[in-house]
Amino acid sequence: MDKREQLIEIATKLFSERGYENTPLSLVCEKANVSKGLISHHFKSKDGLLREIFLKTTQLIVEINRVDKENQTPNKQLAELLESFFSKLASDKLFFQFNMNVMVQPNTRKVLDDLIKERSSFILKKTKEIFDKIDIENSLVMSHMFIAELDGIALNYLGIYEDFPLQQVKKEIIKKYAL
Repeated sequence: MDKREQLIEIATKLFSERGYENTPLSLVCEKANVSKGLISHHFKSKDGLLREIFLKTTQLIVEINRVDKENQTPNKQLAELLESFFSKLASDKLFFQFNMNVMVQPNTRKVLDDLIKERSSFILKKTKEIFDKIDIENSLVMSHMFIAELDGIALNYLGIYEDFPLQQVKKEIIKKYAL
């Protein structure tokens, strides 16, 4: 792993655990064993590092939304999207935790506002496309509800319940939406 990727990984962990505001760049540098100059070289600033991490989490979201549209029914596409969401949620907890943290902090929302809006529009568009094909009434409203439900599942799994029944919830939500 190169230094740039190492900085992203360490900063993601620290921002997730401590919060963006409570994580000085000096701590990121100390944990990565690099100088502040290297952060400036790669990211220009702490905000630049934050934006880069957010873009990386967005790539994860894009992967989740990548479904086989040509060879599957819309219901199967939705099931595949849900399978991908739950798989990534379990395997990439750190990125989801980071995402949840920055989305609710006012200062980080300011830094990321354009990226948050862009990603949210992408997620809503992709979800609505599937719901339209399924011919769900009020597909826009239902898409918002579906996304909010997945956000709530992620929040409960990552930050509230240590024994959250992720696999059982996955099974039930697939039954609810994809059948």
